[in-house]
Amino acid sequence: MTKPELIEKMAKDAKITKAQAALALKSFTEGVKMALKKKDGKLTLVGFGTFSKVRRKARKGRNPQTGEPIKIKASNAVKFKPGKALKESI
Repeated sequence: MTKPELIEKMAKDAKITKAQAALALKSFTEGVKMALKKKDGKLTLVGFGTFSKVRRKARKGRNPQTGEPIKIKASNAVKFKPGKALKESI
């Protein structure tokens, strides 16, 4: 499903315009970003799942084209753990 398809479904289900659905989706995604930017970034939606921020340590890798070793910098990543209701519905 693409973003426009999701907006169309949200608009149809909630009986609102596509513009209002797009605004609601934008607000949701911004809320998720704001929650994950915090020090202990975590957002739990009961029944759906939990978004959390994890720190990846710096590590050594290998360039797949040349085979040369490279250093990969430490970074933040987003982890999603599905909730029980979501797991059971799939």
